[in-house]
Amino acid sequence: MPPEPESPRREVVRFEDVSLHFGGTPALDRVSFELRAGETRIVFGAAGSGKTTLLKTALGLIKPDSGRIFLFGAEITDMSEQELFDLRARAGILFQEGALFDSLTIEENVAYPLLNQPALREAAHPNGAGRLAPAQTVNERVRETLHFVELDQTLEKLPSELSGGMRRRVGIARALVTEPALLLYDSPTAGLDPITANTIISLILKERELRNTATILVTHRYLDGHLIANFRYNPSSGALERTSRTAEAASVTTKFFVMKEGQLAFQGSEAELQAASDPYVRKFLRHGSS
Repeated sequence: MPPEPESPRREVVRFEDVSLHFGGTPALDRVSFELRAGETRIVFGAAGSGKTTLLKTALGLIKPDSGRIFLFGAEITDMSEQELFDLRARAGILFQEGALFDSLTIEENVAYPLLNQPALREAAHPNGAGRLAPAQTVNERVRETLHFVELDQTLEKLPSELSGGMRRRVGIARALVTEPALLLYDSPTAGLDPITANTIISLILKERELRNTATILVTHRYLDGHLIANFRYNPSSGALERTSRTAEAASVTTKFFVMKEGQLAFQGSEAELQAASDPYVRKFLRHGSS
């Protein structure tokens, strides 16, 4: 069954006092937050602070030691892999460095989620009179998504033939092709030059504005969070524009997290982040990297 549409403010993810340890080391320590449709969480933190673990736990890829996790309104804390399968199909994730399949073409990489999730395969392969044949349907979805990330001419290329920034955009296309209600980005701008990094952030904003997507973005670059908190994609002009500090800005909620030794050392708005006095928190504001 295709996923039901997300209401404008529907809860997408909720953590309730979630803790997780690897050996004796806390990976997550009593983490609590919620994320609704159209909202964004920007996650800073030093290496090993729990940022990537947070993303994996949100999808049930790692089970917590204690606490409760809800995904699309369903508690997933103790769900089996089989039970989680269809819920995960409603989320997209961009791993560090894109994690593309080297031996597959760009077209095959982007099509992969559509062809390997039962719920998505059913949605992408409609049956009945007047419907497109399955292969053609998948092909059209892939082409539309690559057009969205401005990589129309790369279908037959291999990942090794593309630049680092282009590979990252292919990774975003693969995350977007299922039209997910939740997108998780693990350091999408890491290692990219400033212009290419800003292009990636523009694509993330474009997806959020057009589809009201809930987003969690792990980054070392303060500018990523600043752009997401202060700009929106205008579909009429196809460009980014600064949000006004009115009801329009209130409709797109961006909050900043700073993680330290598995804990959320900070949660708040950009203004609150800028006013923080904790030296650990402020180093992400000053330098944008850890």
